[in-house]
Amino acid sequence: MNIRIGIYGYGNLGRGIESAIRQNPDMTLAAVFTRRDPSTLKIATEGVPVVSAADVLSYKDKIDVMILCGGSATDLPIQTPELAKHFTVVDSFDTHAKIPVHFANVDAAAKEGGNIAVISAGWDPGAFSLNRLYAGAFLPDGADYTFWGKGVSQGHSDAIRRIAGVVDAKQYTIPVDSALEAVRSGSEPTLTTREKHTRECFVVAEEGADLARIEREIKEMPNYFADYDTTVHFISLEELRRDHSGIPHGGFVIRSGKTGLNRENSHVIEYSLKLDSNPEFTASVIAAYARAAHRMHTEGACGCKTVFDVAPAYLSPKSYDELIATLL
Repeated sequence: MNIRIGIYGYGNLGRGIESAIRQNPDMTLAAVFTRRDPSTLKIATEGVPVVSAADVLSYKDKIDVMILCGGSATDLPIQTPELAKHFTVVDSFDTHAKIPVHFANVDAAAKEGGNIAVISAGWDPGAFSLNRLYAGAFLPDGADYTFWGKGVSQGHSDAIRRIAGVVDAKQYTIPVDSALEAVRSGSEPTLTTREKHTRECFVVAEEGADLARIEREIKEMPNYFADYDTTVHFISLEELRRDHSGIPHGGFVIRSGKTGLNRENSHVIEYSLKLDSNPEFTASVIAAYARAAHRMHTEGACGCKTVFDVAPAYLSPKSYDELIATLL
């Protein structure tokens, strides 16, 4: 089986997808689609066409799965439904509260075109979502806890960059150790947002900018920093590039629960990730779901799917017999 992959959009995630395809011998990169001038976009894989996004439909018969790499908050709500009319698609839409609306829009479009669309494939939502589902099913009498970090939050970093007087910035989300230990103890604590995470910001400001104002705007920013204990460091551009050029991330999904007639036995399920590169790991997850989407489409399925709908066997390059013999 050779799955012909198209990448719609590029950037950090697109580069990760390109790398992931190289690690999956059943996949081939067929084309990269860009809204920029195609002649200015350089990719690592030689001989693969870089095509204007306006010409994407001319590749309808040359692409088995289209992977969408646009911005989750702005691009994907438009791009995924539109392309799902014409292609089997996978996206990593990650605005949790808006997933139900996104699902409905993509489902209608994919069914109109007779295609499969897998949305919100990544690690959260995605791998973490699966672990929350499994743990809750195994321990129905219990509580879920999700911690993110230590890692770079790209959305929060972008929010800082939009502040007047900011040249560049990186923001790290950091779990509070005492909260983690309380959860791991199985005591099922009730924790506020502020008690679970802190935020640390490294900011490059314009020369002469009002640093006190910038710090105040960061710490008071609703939906981003206002609910957290936030530390702001002002550093030089050279320091930012030297010490904060990576995009690490990770986190923990933990469920503690009770069993027994009198809830006398405690159990803790923990799943953790420690990632050197958030976009490259996300890309690896998306590649596996591209394989699953192709398999489901060839079997005649259509409509919008999430990680909850995809059988684990569809993700693996191994045959079902191999999976039973080596992993079960």
